[in-house]
Amino acid sequence: MKKYVLDLRVASVEHINEKYVLLKLTHDQKLPDMLPGQFVEVRVDDSPTTFLRRPISINFVDEALNQLWLLVAAVGEGTRRLARLQQGDTLNCVLPLGNAFTMPDSRKRVLLVGGGVGVAPLLYFGKRLKEQHMEPTFLLGARSAGDLLLLDEFRKYGSLCITTEDGTCGERGFVTNHSVLQGEPFDQISTCGPKPMMMAVARYARERGIYCEASLENLMACGLGACLCCVEKTIDGNLCVCKEGPVFDVERLSTWT
Repeated sequence: MKKYVLDLRVASVEHINEKYVLLKLTHDQKLPDMLPGQFVEVRVDDSPTTFLRRPISINFVDEALNQLWLLVAAVGEGTRRLARLQQGDTLNCVLPLGNAFTMPDSRKRVLLVGGGVGVAPLLYFGKRLKEQHMEPTFLLGARSAGDLLLLDEFRKYGSLCITTEDGTCGERGFVTNHSVLQGEPFDQISTCGPKPMMMAVARYARERGIYCEASLENLMACGLGACLCCVEKTIDGNLCVCKEGPVFDVERLSTWT
């Protein structure tokens, strides 16, 4: 897909909790086509210690409002600066980058598993599945109820299953402990979140012969495959996650078997 460098205007800023902020961005022209699983590289201005762009998953695309949503976890100087953006500010973005989740045929049962800020790309994927007359199941995990994100949005596009480690919402435990996994088998699983969680999901899928793909969150710098910062070992050799991914068939990830 063609890549663009655009100055996007902040349409709104929603502080979900102390850590997470939802940025809704727009442009005077129609936004480029984007696919679920792709990401953008944002330039962080007015942050002297932030020299490189930051990779942020595409959380959602609202075609009617011509908006791109980015769900940002304010964990470092760069992302904390992004969290201080205000309506009307400008954010320079390179987009869309990377590959996308696999779109299944309409007969398949799809499970989307996310944890932490890794839930971000699953929302847009759920929307696209719904548009193809599919009803995905979302399985979202967090440490506590206060760490769960955008639940009302997820409910618009599929059934919602929740786990929390402390049992304050949904079932207690990790996503791989949820009772939905003991029911009717799924045909495809797509996951994004902490690596240990994704590896556990991959083991579950492998044991049952289910196709599974994971969106990796390796440290990235350029976003174009030039700096070799995000290399991942695969059965095809060392590949740049930003260019060959971030979405991989888990069977290609040689260190996950």
